[in-house]
Amino acid sequence: MTSQTPPQRITKSYVDRLSTPATGQAFVRDTELKGFAVRVTSSGAKSFILEKRIDGKVKRLTLGRYPELTVEQARKEAHKLLGHIAVGRNPAAEKKQEALQGTTLKKAFDDFVKTRKNLKERTLYDYRRLMNVVFTDWQDKAMTSISKDMVSKRHNKIGSERGEAYANLAMRFLRALFNFAIAQYEYGNGHSILRENPVMRLTQTRAWYRVDRRQTVIKPHQLTPWYQAVISLKQDPISSQSALVADYLLFLLFTGLRRQEAATLKWSDIDLDDRSFTLKDTKNREPLTLPLTDFVFNLLQSRKAVENSEYVFAGEGKAGYLIEPRRQVQKIIQLSDVSFTLHDLRRTFITIAESIDISAYALKRLVNHKMTNDVTAGYIVSDVERLRKPMEQISIQLLRYCKVDEEKKILQFPIPRHT
Repeated sequence: MTSQTPPQRITKSYVDRLSTPATGQAFVRDTELKGFAVRVTSSGAKSFILEKRIDGKVKRLTLGRYPELTVEQARKEAHKLLGHIAVGRNPAAEKKQEALQGTTLKKAFDDFVKTRKNLKERTLYDYRRLMNVVFTDWQDKAMTSISKDMVSKRHNKIGSERGEAYANLAMRFLRALFNFAIAQYEYGNGHSILRENPVMRLTQTRAWYRVDRRQTVIKPHQLTPWYQAVISLKQDPISSQSALVADYLLFLLFTGLRRQEAATLKWSDIDLDDRSFTLKDTKNREPLTLPLTDFVFNLLQSRKAVENSEYVFAGEGKAGYLIEPRRQVQKIIQLSDVSFTLHDLRRTFITIAESIDISAYALKRLVNHKMTNDVTAGYIVSDVERLRKPMEQISIQLLRYCKVDEEKKILQFPIPRHT
């Protein structure tokens, strides 16, 4: 609700005496300077405004709050703006333009996250980490002030300190953020506040690091010591998470899943009666149902007997599921003398499958790779039962290399009794 008070000559003593409206806001207009007024809200806040017709519409410009801005300062500011308007300038548009030009990297990132509602949790985690680790000193910088030279120097700095692949990753993220800003922040005439994306300097000068795609796998002769080290992790008395991490690593190897797909798997996604499980949130956003081999079925049964979380591989953090078990992975590397990453387990699964001549179509379906350019693949329907045999064949071959008792198919791990 807005109330109007008869015009008065606005002075400091008058503003000090102004009473607070019960609701809404009240305006007192100045008798000397047309358009100049003071506004009082129900919270008691007082501010100076200027009302003037600009481009055919009455605009209300806020000059500042009282007492931070004195009456005389506000009156001078009102005079100055009236002069600008008289020569055809639009102070409101200029103020908006100035605010847009000051859009910081952090502001752009926050808006980017709000707009891109379908970002996966892991992707969002990686982006936030880049903002807080790599671009922490740029967060409060205006995007218009981040130059091509700054980008080049930062790319080189990250490459020397954190590795070339990480430097490329960071700059691909920054490029995406600038592309978003170019489309998101425009002046009233439709022109972007940014003339171009400064990260394009890396492309124009061919400065991107050449990083070959990782091709590392656990070789067949390395699987036995690796497997033994993983099993020994189950006996680790230091951490209660160690046995869970061991099962997680085995699950990755024997299913070929991506680490995030396995980590976020819930018990509600698993059908032990049907011996199958469903991935609802995959990288290509297509749900996939896969069979459980004997080995994985037994592993999950043992895990279910000792777990009470909704997640199969529960974590101790806020997410609820397992996040980056670096300490346990490092311990396995030390015990087995086999260096590996979590994604190496997926590559190992695929390599073993190819070595025993699993159908290319079956393998692509098992690891959820798209076959968009293959016309024949479009006519093939691979349901869970048709995938059961190739999945079991891969499992058997892995067990041979791991030298697990082939009759039992899985070591019978002791299940702790609840007291």
